[in-house]
Amino acid sequence: MLKRVKKSNYAWLSVLSVGSVIAIWWLVTDGLHLVSTVAMPSPVKVVQTFFVKLYDPAPDGSTLLENIGSSLQVALSGYFLGLIIRIPLGILMAWYKKVDMFVRPLFDLLRPVPGLAWITVMITLFGIGMLSKAMVIFLSAFVACVVNSYSGIRQTKQVHLWVGQTFGASNLQLLLHIAIPTSLPMIMTGARVALGASWMALVAAEMIASDSGLGFMIQQCRGLYRTDVIIVGMIAIGALGALLTYLLSLLEHLVVKGRSSSK
Repeated sequence: MLKRVKKSNYAWLSVLSVGSVIAIWWLVTDGLHLVSTVAMPSPVKVVQTFFVKLYDPAPDGSTLLENIGSSLQVALSGYFLGLIIRIPLGILMAWYKKVDMFVRPLFDLLRPVPGLAWITVMITLFGIGMLSKAMVIFLSAFVACVVNSYSGIRQTKQVHLWVGQTFGASNLQLLLHIAIPTSLPMIMTGARVALGASWMALVAAEMIASDSGLGFMIQQCRGLYRTDVIIVGMIAIGALGALLTYLLSLLEHLVVKGRSSSK
């Protein structure tokens, strides 16, 4: 009962915070006309533009749904490609000392380099198509997944491993049945952080060199002073990012035993 009350209070506070921002936004634009509508369109204008953009490809050449689809395709491709490489790499580095010794020098060299710094290199190598942006996303989320997977395995309690060894478990069985299950919370946290980094890197890459996507839409409308379309794109980016994070949280609650659904 207490949890339901807390959830209800949280929902109302969330609605209140969003409603307050929208009210202030309307007040300084349509209400008191404190800001030029060219520089900052009112929330009413943004809502109208949102519905128009659902079917009108102007001014960037694609509808809002087409741009969303393009961004999601690239983002999820690069993200999931990274997961199947980065998470196993972090696990292997933590479990096998020789793998750690072999990979760590290169990893430590690449770790300080932000993913966005790779945009120009990837565009030069692969052009402005999907592959270049997918590679930027892969590299942007590289550190979070590897570090969290590595840390999760390294934090496995030694007593659990001793118990497994006592019952005759092999090294591979210890990894699969003890180390990885206990490290899942850290691995999933890394996946969530990597998702945010991937989404930001995608939009930045689309703004620099692309022919579709939300970032491309924002960049095109910037030169045309279509602030209303820019804000629509920003809201779409935020909403999609929140939705993807929420879906990943649901997956986390399913695969991580003992994780409270109220978090």
